[in-house]
Amino acid sequence: MSEIIKNRYEFTVLFDVENGNPNGDPDAGNMPRLDPETGYGIVTDVCLKRKIRNYVETVKEDSTGYRIYIKDGVPLNQSDKDAYISLGIDEKEANKRKEEIDDQIADFMCQNFFDIRTFGAVMTTFVKAKLNCGQIRGPVQLGFAKSIDPIIPQEITITRVAITTEADAKKKETEMGRKHIIPYALYRVDGYVSANLARKTTKFTEDDLALLWEAIINMFEVDHSAARGKMSVRELIVFKHNSELGCCPAHKLFETINVKKCEDIIVPRKYTDYNVTVNSDEIPEGVELIRML
Repeated sequence: MSEIIKNRYEFTVLFDVENGNPNGDPDAGNMPRLDPETGYGIVTDVCLKRKIRNYVETVKEDSTGYRIYIKDGVPLNQSDKDAYISLGIDEKEANKRKEEIDDQIADFMCQNFFDIRTFGAVMTTFVKAKLNCGQIRGPVQLGFAKSIDPIIPQEITITRVAITTEADAKKKETEMGRKHIIPYALYRVDGYVSANLARKTTKFTEDDLALLWEAIINMFEVDHSAARGKMSVRELIVFKHNSELGCCPAHKLFETINVKKCEDIIVPRKYTDYNVTVNSDEIPEGVELIRML
């Protein structure tokens, strides 16, 4: 296992969608999420973390230390049980030495699950011993992604020739459905990596960090679908501080990144319709700018 990270990081990811729905809103008939006051598109942090988890699960295939806690088809308490079974904890022992047992379980979950070591988790499902795995605050945090410009979702009518039932087949030759898309949108999300939390809580390592960057760059490459259209990560801009606690407020670094439409573009329809610049003169001493993509 490599060393625990010693540097604070901030990062910005730019990704786009073409003729797809990047994050459907169940409260709005699965239309693309948007801010109703401004019309800007939104993609939740939960959605993006799901893509990162899926990539890690694909490349690591549940190898030691890289299991995924929040995954399809696996109840959370099943993973919780693994902790006390592996540690040989029974109900009587847990009640007698609760504080010590809680620390053991937290360490087990961090060592074995990449997403807990990275994002943290709320693990309060009760098992036979009435013992939960607690709450762990992870060193890596993401905000909501927001589109650079307002979006106008479109509802597309689609048809199919395969009829659902024999009775319907006698009355019609096709069936109709709906599909929600955004013709094009560029999104930005900002994130944080705390070396202080990595040292104190999850022991997030340099190898974990390298895998995180890899997963962010490739998070849509193993997750393509017709519903999401063409989605691509276009930029991963990283700010590396020379210390654990950092050299300046995060917002000052994020403000050095400017994403604007090219002057002659009215309605953007591709990534090159935007100019992306970083004002390196405003980055303070002690912070390194790294453009990974």
